[in-house]
Amino acid sequence: MHEASLMETALELAAERAREAGASRIHRLCLRVGELSGVVPAALEFAFAALSPGGPAAGAVLEIESVPAMRWCDSCQAEFEALEALPECPRCGEWSHRLRSGLELELASLEVS
Repeated sequence: MHEASLMETALELAAERAREAGASRIHRLCLRVGELSGVVPAALEFAFAALSPGGPAAGAVLEIESVPAMRWCDSCQAEFEALEALPECPRCGEWSHRLRSGLELELASLEVS
């Protein structure tokens, strides 16, 4: 389960950002996870529950925002949602290889004190 190492890194980054802000406690941590990132949100939640006790995020709330896989069609300038590797544009029927979002894994926000 690579989500454990990802969560460990996220918690380290969050603790570093909290220290930079002069805070010692993390109350809320929000992660943005793309649908095509290969990361399983439930596994992240499990890892958070296992890794956060005893650290600055003990008792914190984890929020996971799912980021849809959005594609761009160069032919008709349309944006559309699609999980396929090479989807067809629903507007004009052209194949689109341009991915605009869906691979994200980022620390979006923190609530600290």
